[in-house]
Amino acid sequence: MTNVPVAAAATAAGLSEPELVQLEASGKISKQPNFSALAKLIGLNAAKLETIAKGWYPAEVNLGGWVELRKITTTKDYAVNCYLVWDEISREGALFDTGWDAAPIFQHIEENELQLKHLFITHMHEDHIAAMGAIREKFPKIHLHTNSKTAPPQNRNRANDFVHLNNLRITNRETPGHAEDGVTYIVGNWPEDAPFVAMVGDAIFAGSIGRGNQSWEVAKEKVRENIFSLPAETLICPGHGPNTTVAEEKANNPFFG
Repeated sequence: MTNVPVAAAATAAGLSEPELVQLEASGKISKQPNFSALAKLIGLNAAKLETIAKGWYPAEVNLGGWVELRKITTTKDYAVNCYLVWDEISREGALFDTGWDAAPIFQHIEENELQLKHLFITHMHEDHIAAMGAIREKFPKIHLHTNSKTAPPQNRNRANDFVHLNNLRITNRETPGHAEDGVTYIVGNWPEDAPFVAMVGDAIFAGSIGRGNQSWEVAKEKVRENIFSLPAETLICPGHGPNTTVAEEKANNPFFG
């Protein structure tokens, strides 16, 4: 992220270059690195970095509080998450990203007798849209939502857009940095007053953030502005890895002081 040479990072950590490479690859090392000096060099929060190195993992979130939410993980070269939500009364559904394979998505739609109305894309990287063709073929009237500048105007998100699935309400917030078209979708008005759900794509992960392909600084700034400004109990649903919450990431994510 900071273009710090491996040799300099290893020196700061009190490790040899092979030891640093081993640490990055496996998370294991035979001696204690100097996390404070390493974090200072590469711009991370030292205490949070050390907490993660000691095995921090976000507290498991029981998705039972959101009965009409499914996390669907598919794997090709690596695992990617997409998410299906629906209104309990109308059975109208919305899909957030597609993952690699449409088959498990279709299975959930059939099992829950849903009408898939909307496809929301967090960003147009291959792993998040690989199954889009199959989904649009099966549901030709599905409405696509994206921040991509190359999409037809009727498919582009606008700042004050909101979409209703009967009672559920879906809004969007720009979160570029990892991708120019990065966007986070906020799902609210859940039954039983369940907290907001933020579909963040690769804007933020548990204890990390997506690679700053566009800009690391923009990526972090937009997370602060448009994700960390959500209520602490907001469920964060990332494109990779475990679910987390705004409170967990504020307290433990080393990319944020």
